[in-house]
Amino acid sequence: MDLGVVLGVIGAGISFGAAGLGCGVALGRAGQAAAGVIAEDPRKFGQALVLQAVGTTSAIYGLLLGFLILTKALTVTDVGSGLALLVAGAIMGIIGMAVSIEHGKTMVAGIILIGKRSGEMAKALIIIAIVETIQIFALLFAFLIYDSV
Repeated sequence: MDLGVVLGVIGAGISFGAAGLGCGVALGRAGQAAAGVIAEDPRKFGQALVLQAVGTTSAIYGLLLGFLILTKALTVTDVGSGLALLVAGAIMGIIGMAVSIEHGKTMVAGIILIGKRSGEMAKALIIIAIVETIQIFALLFAFLIYDSV
């Protein structure tokens, strides 16, 4: 197997693997907070679920880019292109993982907020969305690198 293909495949794995890892940590923390809020008021299940589900985006971005990279990696004929795909995957994976973990902390705060004040769902979503933007920037930057190959 050509080295360029191997580098691209590794990039695809990093894209989803690292972003998915961070997402799992975030969702676990948010789930713990959600369970606490729901134990106090079972009617808040829907709101807590929405706030926790927002955290899946990092894994979605990493999976999307990982699939794109994998598809392109299998047709790579040079090391430079494979290296570019590796870098694109690393950008999405590493930034996705780091931001996702912090995203989880914000989701926990949002879940606690709705636990104390039911009418604050929109505010909770806004504070969570602000952290989300960094992952979107990482996806866009990684996609630009991917698209250059």
